[in-house]
Amino acid sequence: MAILPYVTATGNIEKALRGIKAAATPESVSQDFVKTILGIKGGSGNQMTAYLKKIGFATADGTPTDLYKKFRNSATEGWAAAQPIKTGYAPLYVRNEYMHKLSDDDVKGLIVEETGAEQDSNVVPLVIACIKQLKKFAKWDVTPLEEKPEKPITQTLPSNAPSQQSPTVPPSPQRLGLNLGYTINLNLPATSDPAVFNAIFRALKEHLLKASNE
Repeated sequence: MAILPYVTATGNIEKALRGIKAAATPESVSQDFVKTILGIKGGSGNQMTAYLKKIGFATADGTPTDLYKKFRNSATEGWAAAQPIKTGYAPLYVRNEYMHKLSDDDVKGLIVEETGAEQDSNVVPLVIACIKQLKKFAKWDVTPLEEKPEKPITQTLPSNAPSQQSPTVPPSPQRLGLNLGYTINLNLPATSDPAVFNAIFRALKEHLLKASNE
């Protein structure tokens, strides 16, 4: 059977939550913090210190949780106040997922069913009263703000800016040459022997034309 969290002075829940919003986040949600800063004295302060841990506002060693910090943020206050009801009284949600919408009588039935308490038990109305104190701050139709990833910085060149192009490799220098034209006049001997002409043109090719091509 489940043991549901509660305090005997249920009005101190609202006092504690308002004090949490007003005060700076402490290093530890200790009894000294609850009694001195939140102003809940004596045994009620001890109960409240334990209660804040049970509903998820502080870890076992008293360190404030992210839920504690989100409750102090006005943008996420309503969402953060709804979570302790869902976590601290999770067994009741197993029996009815819309427990927070039920009437006091229906919630009482769930508590009796879950804890096995007697119908006239003093604990049952205290649990109901604690839930109602949390519901004063809770909102059910909101979601926590998620941190958005930063957009990568992009640089856009203005329309009149010169576009970046790949570097152009300058053409390799070409070898410069000197072309000369000349006319050769040959006085051929009066002969009909082809061997004479072949010898003349062979000599011309070897000595003149070859030198011009180098």
